[in-house]
Amino acid sequence: MDRRIFGIETEYGLSYVPLDGRRLTPEDAARHLFKPVVDWGRSSNVFLGNGSRLYLDVGSHPEYATAECDQLPQLIAHDRAGEAILLDLVEQAEEDLADAGHQGKLYLFKNNVDSAGNSYGCHENYMISRRTEFKRLADMLIPFLVTRQMLTGAGHLVEVDGQTRFVFSQRADHVWEGVSSATTRSRPIINTRDEPHADAELYRRLHVIVGDSSMSETTQLLKVGATDLVLRMIESGEIYHDLRLENPIRSIRQVSHDFTGQTVVRLMGGDEPTALQIQWQLLETVQNFLDRHGAHHELVPRIMELWERTLTAVQEQDFSLIDTDIDWAIKHKLLTGYAAKHNLGMDSHRIAQLNLTYHDIDPARGLFHLLAKRGMASTVVSNEQIRHAVNHPPQTTRAAIRAKFVNAARATGRRYSTDWVHMKYEEGPGGVVLCKDPFATEDPRVDELIELMRQPV
Repeated sequence: MDRRIFGIETEYGLSYVPLDGRRLTPEDAARHLFKPVVDWGRSSNVFLGNGSRLYLDVGSHPEYATAECDQLPQLIAHDRAGEAILLDLVEQAEEDLADAGHQGKLYLFKNNVDSAGNSYGCHENYMISRRTEFKRLADMLIPFLVTRQMLTGAGHLVEVDGQTRFVFSQRADHVWEGVSSATTRSRPIINTRDEPHADAELYRRLHVIVGDSSMSETTQLLKVGATDLVLRMIESGEIYHDLRLENPIRSIRQVSHDFTGQTVVRLMGGDEPTALQIQWQLLETVQNFLDRHGAHHELVPRIMELWERTLTAVQEQDFSLIDTDIDWAIKHKLLTGYAAKHNLGMDSHRIAQLNLTYHDIDPARGLFHLLAKRGMASTVVSNEQIRHAVNHPPQTTRAAIRAKFVNAARATGRRYSTDWVHMKYEEGPGGVVLCKDPFATEDPRVDELIELMRQPV
């Protein structure tokens, strides 16, 4: 595809810490967090004025789904805008709690595992052509996704063989299938639920739910950017080495637990390359593809350089090559440095606290954001781009139409409803506008609905 629609859905961990001994259930904490949203949107599931979706997911997890984006910096800015929007809700919720007699703090974590061992996701969405054979695509993509955690995992502490060890991924131990329509009961690597949010005759939505949430913008760039490049190679129809895995679920756990990258991954054909060898082969194949077809956007060289540098860091066990760029390496440096300084084991509760606080999205508390302020974490977008994305949709996709409709409806106080493809004015004639083109930036039918909303009932 010349242009692709991207989207990221991030579920956040929510915790309330009382300062007065009065505890709140997760449901009560989430209710206070979403009170301003329900007040204006009459629901805990709304579309915002920047085209994104904000809602309360299963398990009292706030979830932010970016508006449709067709450029990687745009996507990263809108993902970061979700953090800013939720932080504003936290501030309002703490004031609301104080008025109700509660003294405490709300925490939001951009991670994937809570203290009880429950997992929640970061889902990536890639628009693909309906002509692409989905089974072939999944077979070719899964080996990349299973080993991709060496590039873009968030890093985590798990008990392996009776010892607490630092591993690549938070999500890998909570995935149970390769391809499935489930999302919670038996989490797959790729979800097959066919909801294209576009013309179903032309497009399909690839829903990847195996990835870790990214604090680092450069990790996010590599995660989505490299996946996009592998997809483009698959979509071209070119044949490359058969890397189909004999047991993807066993392999994804083994790869996550082996920091050397030397875990042997058995292929369906009987070969047994290491995880690193699979990634090197994919990198080389993508580079050959780019040499023949050229880069389709200006960030491709940066993505390829970071991909190669990360593999080199794992191969040479020199994580200093990437410890300002890749989440697991940034966190590994933080945790191991603190443990060495204070003579602590990785099973120390203080190390566990640092592991969690890395993901706190509050810039005054979160360790990642404190590192970023000190220049110890690289960036892709500016603070100005993030602030702009809080209130403005991407201007190159359908999100611009939806945002225009939502903002007009809120300004007039009229009842309306919307989802990814529908926009409906509910107080008068005009019906529903169905916008199936995710690349559309204008729609006269929506303009007519807006004019109707501005007329006296």
